[in-house]
Amino acid sequence: MSSSRRDFLKILGGGALALPALNLSSLPMLGQDAADRPLRYCIVGLGRISLNEFMPGVRLSHKSRLTALVSASRAKAEKVAAQYQIDPKNIYSYENFHRIADNPEIDAVYLALPNGMHAEYTVRAAEAGKHVLCEKPMANTPAECEQMIAACRKAGKKLMIGYRCRLEPTNLRAISLIRSGALGKVQIIESSDGFNISPTYTVMGVTRPEWRLDKAMAGGGPMMDVGIYSLQATRYLSGEEPAVISATWSRSKDDPRFRGVEENLVWHTQFPSGVLATCNTSYGSNIGDSARVNGSKGWLSLDPGFYYDGLRLRGHSQTQGNLDYVADNPNPRQFTTEADYFTDCVHKNQEPTINGEEGLRDMKLIAAIYKSCREGGAPQQV
Repeated sequence: MSSSRRDFLKILGGGALALPALNLSSLPMLGQDAADRPLRYCIVGLGRISLNEFMPGVRLSHKSRLTALVSASRAKAEKVAAQYQIDPKNIYSYENFHRIADNPEIDAVYLALPNGMHAEYTVRAAEAGKHVLCEKPMANTPAECEQMIAACRKAGKKLMIGYRCRLEPTNLRAISLIRSGALGKVQIIESSDGFNISPTYTVMGVTRPEWRLDKAMAGGGPMMDVGIYSLQATRYLSGEEPAVISATWSRSKDDPRFRGVEENLVWHTQFPSGVLATCNTSYGSNIGDSARVNGSKGWLSLDPGFYYDGLRLRGHSQTQGNLDYVADNPNPRQFTTEADYFTDCVHKNQEPTINGEEGLRDMKLIAAIYKSCREGGAPQQV
C-alpha cells in the first residue's frame, strides 16, 4: 500500500453524523425475485459525495437499496449504518474488503474514493463478484481505466461511471433540441466549471487536508475534478468525438495549494464537422458551471449546467422560438436516477451507455490535454 493511500485511509476515520431516521416500509422486500428486487449497494468510502449526495439519493429509490458500508473507521460506519438501517454485520474495513465476496446481500459497490484508488478497488470488487458504479473521473490514467474494464469484463460484471449529467433532464433536453435542428448547424461551444478551492474540507465535523490538491490522489487539478464536466458536455452536445485538442495551464507560484496540481486550465477542441469548443476550469476562481452552444439558427445556454440541482436551460431558435426549460429535479434526485439506471442495466443485462469505455475516452482526452500543456499548447491529434 502506498504511503499516500495509507495516510488517506488513516484520516478517513472519526467524526459524528446526525441524519434523520429512515422509514423503509415503502420499499420492496428482499425476498422478491432478483429481477424485481432493488439492487443492493455497498458504499465504498464515506466521504462528501457518498454521505451528502448518493446515499440520500438511494434513500428515495424503490429500485436501489443500501445494504453495506466500507470505511476506515468502524465507529463512523456504525453511526451511518444506524441511520440507514444497515446491518452492522455488513460493515467492512479496507483490509477485509475482499470478504464482500461472501455476502449475498451485496449486488454492487458504489465507489467514491479518491481517484487514485478507483482502479484498485474496482478490480477488487469485480474479483469479489460485484457490479461497480464508480465515481468520475474513472481513474488517474488510461492504463488504470483499461485495468478496470478488463477486470469487470473477466468477472462478467457491469461497470458504470458516475456521469449523472448524461441522465439529467436539462442536459437531455439540450441534446434533444440540438439533434432536432433547432439551432441549425452547431458552430461554437463554450463551457466553464470551477471554484476557489479550500486547502481543507470538513466531513462529519472532522477537518482534513483537501485530497483533491494531492496529485497522487487526484491525478491532477480542476481538469480532473470539474473540468471533466465541460469535456463531457462538448462531446454529448456536439454528438462528435474530438479530432484535435490544444491546452494551456497556469498556477500561482506563491500559493501552496498548487504545488502539485494546476490552478487554471483552458483548452480548445476541433471536431471533425468543424465545430469548435473552448473550455476553461479553475481551482482559483468561482467561475460557476455552464455550457453555451451557438448554432446557425439559434443558441442555448445551460447555466448552471452541471450542478446537483437548480439547472436551467435558456435559448432561442429561429424556427422553434423560445427554448427555455427548467426541470423539477431537486437534489439528490440526480443520484436517484443514476442508481436506478444502473439497477435497470444490471437486471436487464444491458450495457450502460456511460460505461468503462466512456470513462476511458475521457481519460485519453485528458491525457492529451495535459500533454499539450506540458508542450506549451502544442495541438494533439486525438
